[in-house]
Amino acid sequence: MLILILEGVLIGCLLGLTGAGGGILAVPALMVSQNWSVALAAPVGLLAVTLAALVGAIQGLINKTIRYKAAIWIALLSIPTAKYGIYLSHIISPVWLTLTFSMVMFYVAYRGFLGEPSELTHSVCQINQETGKFIWNIKTAAVLGGIGIISGLLTGLLGVGGGFVIVPALRKFTNLNMKSIIATSLLVIFCIGSISIFINVLNGFPYPKEISSIFIVSCIIGLLIGRLIINYLSAKMIKTIFSILVIIVALVLFISSLSELNFI
Repeated sequence: MLILILEGVLIGCLLGLTGAGGGILAVPALMVSQNWSVALAAPVGLLAVTLAALVGAIQGLINKTIRYKAAIWIALLSIPTAKYGIYLSHIISPVWLTLTFSMVMFYVAYRGFLGEPSELTHSVCQINQETGKFIWNIKTAAVLGGIGIISGLLTGLLGVGGGFVIVPALRKFTNLNMKSIIATSLLVIFCIGSISIFINVLNGFPYPKEISSIFIVSCIIGLLIGRLIINYLSAKMIKTIFSILVIIVALVLFISSLSELNFI
């Protein structure tokens, strides 16, 4: 039980610090610690991460760091493309897709975060410096919508959470600061995750109450710790933490893909 609590706290903390990584870390963690199949671990992990993301999003709303209109717009376009991604995953070899995506993640970590920071004053999606909100126009709506479409498609294809797409994309195309990017990503994660949870409930998924409750509370505590720590970290340090997380996940995906291809 202690391992379960520690897993939840660590995953929640990383989610709060980076706005990504919750789902893809929660599922294997539950599979190992509870000896569960992916069919059982995925819904429980999704439930915990989604509720933790909700807490982080509410905190972002209170602190006025979240761009809720952008998050809802991204989520609305993510949901239908996620369904299409699931359909494509049955047609296209998921092994090669995962291998390709892991290479993209390596590039994202190096170019966007470990490399030199990009100039954000001329971003495609501009922020009103007085209000801190997006200046909405056709270009802004199209770019943010595109982020939603791509993140949803990759989520459906690979089962990888949208945070790994949303965070670097918002970093590249907007002049939001990292705290706003992370808070906005958490709201998107909640919006998309809540739909999947609703479907699981309708389908009668048997959530193990005790373990689910402990894991959910642990994730929420971890997220609150992460959101507290983030106030004492520089933007560069936050980006470095995200880079490390991206590289770790990319390595796991890369090695698992090579294993399935019998290369290792």
